[in-house]
Amino acid sequence: MLAWYQARLAARPLLTQSITTSILFGIGDITAQQLVERRGLANHDLARTARMAGYGGLVFGPAATTWFRLLSKHVHFGPSSPNKTILARVACDQGLFAPTFIGIFLSSMAILEGGSVSEKLSTSYWPALSTNYLIWPFVQLVNFKFVPLQHRVLFVNVISIGWNCYLSFLNSSAGTESVQEEAVKLA
Repeated sequence: MLAWYQARLAARPLLTQSITTSILFGIGDITAQQLVERRGLANHDLARTARMAGYGGLVFGPAATTWFRLLSKHVHFGPSSPNKTILARVACDQGLFAPTFIGIFLSSMAILEGGSVSEKLSTSYWPALSTNYLIWPFVQLVNFKFVPLQHRVLFVNVISIGWNCYLSFLNSSAGTESVQEEAVKLA
């Protein structure tokens, strides 16, 4: 299976990473609905899962693939300072990419659900971003230190099953205090 994935990744990296991201975003939503919210199969919201998978494959997958390539190419302090390079990449990721893409995610979901973007951002943006900072800086330290560039999106996607479960739950929840409590349980 890994050899097959490697071959697809070598032949069509952006497409492969986008499809992988789509699948794993969908799994995150299924996890949120079935394990966290305990909706049961009869009450599973397939449209919600489709929105999450679509966002993962059409927006986040291509963006993350491009982002990691840009970081690898442009953010470096030379071979004598690998730890400075890693910290600079994490700082860029958490200072630029994370805040931007949390906003894009919440805005996209509001639009796809026919809701208010400003309301979604006002109720969910800060809880999502603050929870992000509890998890992702550490994940990205490991990612940038140990994971080869071509596998960074996959690594993030695997970790993101839990994160996407949280985002899906946050996106579908009205009360942000209970969402933050659930995030601590998931982390």
